[in-house]
Amino acid sequence: MLKRIREALGLNNNSPFISEYFFNANMRSSIYMSAIIIVLEAWMIIRMTHVMFREGLQDSFSFLFSKYYSNYIILIVTAFIVLTYASLHLTGKIKARNTGRFLLLSTLFICLSFGINVSLNDYSKGEQILVFVTMVLYAVCLITWRPVISFIVSTASCLYLYVRMNEMVAVNTGEVGVTEATKINFFILWISIMLICISNYNNMRSQAIKDEKLVVMNRSLERSSVVDELTGIHNMVYFRREAEKLADLDGKLFLFLDIENFKSFNEKYGFHEGNQLLIEVAKAVEDTFAGALVARYSDDHFAVLTDENGCTEAVDRLAKRIDELRRDIHLQLKCGAYRQKDGETDISVACDRARFACNTLKKRYDRCFRLYDKGLEDSFTLRNYIVNNIDNAIENGYIKTYYQPLISSDNTCVCGFEALARWDDPYYGLLSPAVFISTLEDCRQIHKLDLCMIDNVCREFTKAREEGIPVVPISLNFSRLDFELCDIVASLDEKTKEFGVPRDFIDVEITESALADSGDVLFDLLSRLRKSGYSVWLDDFGSGYSSLNVLKDFSFDVVKIDMQFLKGFGSNSKTKTILESVVKLSELLGMSPLTEGIETDEQLDFMRSIGCNKLQGYLFGKPVPYDMVKESIRAGKLRISPEYINNQRR
Repeated sequence: MLKRIREALGLNNNSPFISEYFFNANMRSSIYMSAIIIVLEAWMIIRMTHVMFREGLQDSFSFLFSKYYSNYIILIVTAFIVLTYASLHLTGKIKARNTGRFLLLSTLFICLSFGINVSLNDYSKGEQILVFVTMVLYAVCLITWRPVISFIVSTASCLYLYVRMNEMVAVNTGEVGVTEATKINFFILWISIMLICISNYNNMRSQAIKDEKLVVMNRSLERSSVVDELTGIHNMVYFRREAEKLADLDGKLFLFLDIENFKSFNEKYGFHEGNQLLIEVAKAVEDTFAGALVARYSDDHFAVLTDENGCTEAVDRLAKRIDELRRDIHLQLKCGAYRQKDGETDISVACDRARFACNTLKKRYDRCFRLYDKGLEDSFTLRNYIVNNIDNAIENGYIKTYYQPLISSDNTCVCGFEALARWDDPYYGLLSPAVFISTLEDCRQIHKLDLCMIDNVCREFTKAREEGIPVVPISLNFSRLDFELCDIVASLDEKTKEFGVPRDFIDVEITESALADSGDVLFDLLSRLRKSGYSVWLDDFGSGYSSLNVLKDFSFDVVKIDMQFLKGFGSNSKTKTILESVVKLSELLGMSPLTEGIETDEQLDFMRSIGCNKLQGYLFGKPVPYDMVKESIRAGKLRISPEYINNQRR
């Protein structure tokens, strides 16, 4: 309550913004006040001069000047000075606020003195004190002062005028002193002035507070639009805007920085510690590239525009600094660089190319810096071609389905096929799956490819039955992103129903790494697949670091053992022991083991001896189109497992 009273009376300290708001408002008001005073007093001078000449009072000019003219002239000169200063201040040509405050105070006292002198003269002749009232309204009410100042000034001026009037002989009564009515009028005048002053001050202060909040909010929004909220450094909006302003980028490099293995740090120490690490890394980047344009790109990625001279040395220093922050997690800085060519202006493309160069360093522990070169230019061009033409490739049938046989270890007959995507492009020819699959995943368009594969497989499955070719289950590879970018399960249901494909003839392969990345998200979706009648396989088992956790947390029909285990088959004695253990573990968990990468009879005999149910590899056949599969089956090169002959499984 006390605080509100102090604020209402103007006894509190205002913020710099509110003080500035009051000052500027008073400057605007003083322009109107000064203009009115100049016009009125000029009119009074003209009128008095006219009266003087009309009544022949030229001989009394000295008396009139000392009593009237001098007051008018002082008031006009003061008003003119205030008008000039206020106009220059509001146009930004004068910044001296103390001068402005001095002029306002001077105007206040000159106006009140003028009003008191003229009103005393008018009162002595039996006239009203309207000049004093007018000057008080101008000086105390039109200009907004703190109520405490208004109180002191108005009280002192009213009291002084009252005392002087009380000493004079009233014309209407012939007695010394003011009447009771005049006393009451004086009190009413004083109260009215105070109420007006308090109201004006608080209304203006309330508006100033609202404007201050709006300014603070706008500044916050403006700052957040160009500053990364977490790290406090600039974001990519600012980076692109400032980079575009640079007319000459000769001798400059765009850098894309990535903290490899940052995800492991987050998993071990939590997101709070991960965020703290990002803040420290951001500061290290700014310190290392002092004077350069630095921004947080996204996640644990940063963008820098810096001088090429000394760039690699700066990257080395930053790499050492990050290594000091890593604790017991192996963090390594990766940096891709791009030198913009003459005529290029797109900052986003420059950053993308630096990022592309950086991505080529993943899992390369011997290098941390790579400059975008001709080889990467070709790869980047191909990458963009893939992204921009995937829809066209699907529409024109350039996406082909190749089938690699899965063999039953009991009779070496075909017990299934894995459907693998191939892109037969009219310009590039047969594109490598390693190129277009990773590119589509990076650009979040992989679901288009996998939906196309579902359609191709269902069509060719139906075609095989119509042509009398024995059909076996087909396994499809799903990306983790399929479950985010579309309802892949609903699409699979729709296609199998449309083409009459039994659901137990469709197997879905999910990689171990996909489950490790988003196990919680996929858990319900995999359960939904199994409940719908599809077989769910764990692909690439053993390629990651969380294999046992995946087996513990999820249920699979088949565990597909990664071919990497077979690379040391002939030289590493541990390989056979591990393979045998994995096969037994799978069976104990109620899952059927399948080993891929079989290339020799020795590997076949061993996997058969340890009870691995299904096998896959070049020993049995490479991926080939449907027509070649059909010919191989009819020629007897591929023998279908007896249980699937004549669709007996149906």
